[in-house]
Amino acid sequence: MELDPFGLQSVFSTYARAIGWSVVAALGFSIGIGLALKVFDWMSTDIDEWEEIKKGNMGVSLIFITLIASVAFLVHKVL
Repeated sequence: MELDPFGLQSVFSTYARAIGWSVVAALGFSIGIGLALKVFDWMSTDIDEWEEIKKGNMGVSLIFITLIASVAFLVHKVL
């Protein structure tokens, strides 16, 4: 027996699937960006990026913004 596509049960099922995929996407984004920042931090051992950002170094903060945006675009394409 098929569900009525405009029925209440079908609508709630669609909402539940959309919310589920939203949670999966949020977890994917947070894990991907966290890992990318950690790997970048491991690779650049000569400078303490977080301290430079606290001091107001715009160059380091722009590098971090670019890194976060590029990882976000990659994770978005995967999900």
